[in-house]
Amino acid sequence: MEGFGYLMQGFAVALTPYNLLWCFIGVFLGTVIGVLPGLGPAATIAMLLPLTFKMEPTGAVIMLAGIYYGSKYGGSTTSILLNVPGESASVVTCFDGYQMARRGRAGAALGIAAIASFVAGTFGVVGLMLVAPPLARFALSFSSPEYFSLMCLGLAMVVLLAGKSMIKALLAMLVGLWIAGMGTDLFTSTSRFTFGHAELLDGVDFVVVAIGIFALGEVFGNMEVREGAQMLPAPKGLRNLLPTWRDLKDCRFAFLNGSLVGFVIGVLPGAGSTIASFISYGIEKAVSKHPEKFGTGVVEGVAAPEGANNAETGGAMVPLLTLGIPGSGTTAILLAAFILWGLRPGPLMIQDNPTLFWGLVASMYIGNVMLLILNLPLIPLFAQILRLPTYMLYPFILGISIVGVYSVSGSLFDTWMLAIFGLLGYAMRKLDYPSAPLILGFVLGDIMERALRQSLMMSQGDLTIFVSRPMSATMLFLAVLILLAPLFRKANALRVKAISS
Repeated sequence: MEGFGYLMQGFAVALTPYNLLWCFIGVFLGTVIGVLPGLGPAATIAMLLPLTFKMEPTGAVIMLAGIYYGSKYGGSTTSILLNVPGESASVVTCFDGYQMARRGRAGAALGIAAIASFVAGTFGVVGLMLVAPPLARFALSFSSPEYFSLMCLGLAMVVLLAGKSMIKALLAMLVGLWIAGMGTDLFTSTSRFTFGHAELLDGVDFVVVAIGIFALGEVFGNMEVREGAQMLPAPKGLRNLLPTWRDLKDCRFAFLNGSLVGFVIGVLPGAGSTIASFISYGIEKAVSKHPEKFGTGVVEGVAAPEGANNAETGGAMVPLLTLGIPGSGTTAILLAAFILWGLRPGPLMIQDNPTLFWGLVASMYIGNVMLLILNLPLIPLFAQILRLPTYMLYPFILGISIVGVYSVSGSLFDTWMLAIFGLLGYAMRKLDYPSAPLILGFVLGDIMERALRQSLMMSQGDLTIFVSRPMSATMLFLAVLILLAPLFRKANALRVKAISS
């Protein structure tokens, strides 16, 4: 009851006209930023930070937080309509969201993404309010061995993203791990796989790989199809512009899955929403009654990753506000903002600054409602993009892809890399290689390598460190079970066939 009283005080702070205005500005800017590929919430918050120095800290942090979780909503729009991930965690939404758009259900996909974002985002805020201190202590128990095992569990999801051929999926994942290894070795400062290009010393940016593989690969592939003047069928009738009751019923467990996975992964510093969305999608496919339909346009394949993506925001706020530990680039900038305003996030944050903390929590409730009201009416407008003829749509996709990549670094070299990955995505489509395992390997590769080498330094080269720690051993065991699951299914099918014959 004490917490409820504090929350009511927070609503009293957040519902003042001044703070409501900054909350709306934040979520609106976040939505726009999420739609634009490449910019991202971290860069936007960094650019706007100097403008907040003369603002009242509570209003400023409400606006910046609104940009953070608002960008999660917007990132799904271009993923569904154009197969262009607006934000890194929206890559997984492309798998089924874009396929729904190809079948004329873009409106339903956009609607379920908005609803999943609202449900999971609200769950994340509830989690932040109720279980922040104990979950923060749980996150501190994670060290390098646990992070390595978590990444192994994530890579095991390649089994669920494999498509028709496990061999092709494993090869694609290895290519992703190799691309992640490009750049400068953090431990020895030596360059790896740079091919003499100084621009590759910092590695390859995620935006370049994701947009190249998905957006440009899709464009190059569709340019071969000459029949028809339209790339995607536009939704017909009001019924196809919003999710049906059947869609909502099918997604009820996906909402829960995305909310729980996203929040828990978000609490772990450094894990991030991209990993949360991959794991949530994998779990949803594993427990589904029709896993073979994932990747062909099932509504659960949109709801689960979008939910995880948004619940991660509330989870990421837990270590930031209760321990002063940023879990991502965006929360690191928010931590810098707190310090510049003379605030010190940590165990005493709630006690010393109750107005700011509970005002922020209440504003996140309000902001999620604002985002739902803002996004649902825009679905018919967004769906009209699909009415553009092909000769206009292809240059539009290429244009926003190039601008999005160039805006990240301002480097023409990255635009050439975009073209190379676009050709790679096209080749993978032609040869029937799944793109999801490549992205999975690329996302997890760098974090996994760092955790492995730090673990071996901790144990002086003793590999038993990974199985001597209970949490690490449990996750490795689960990863092995997932990898062996196809063999068990195949053996069972052969046994059933032998019995029946």
